[in-house]
Amino acid sequence: MTYITAFAASFVMVAFKAFQQLNVVHYNYRAILPTSLMLAICEVTIVSLIAVKGFGWIILPVALGGGLGCLLTMNLYEKKTLRDAEKG
Repeated sequence: MTYITAFAASFVMVAFKAFQQLNVVHYNYRAILPTSLMLAICEVTIVSLIAVKGFGWIILPVALGGGLGCLLTMNLYEKKTLRDAEKG
């Protein structure tokens, strides 16, 4: 269960990190503070899991979750941007 939680927290955290970077680049000020709150929650969760479980194999679900979270956010943001561009 710890590995699933680590994967999920990392997935969400890195997805929000990518989203935060895209918000900054595109001057989307309204989304910055709520995104920072979600980042903090996820970071504390991951650090807590590492403190309990140790640094060993937990790195794999954290790395996989982070990579997939980033890919998802970039894909969704690109689709949204293209859709908005088509609207005019």
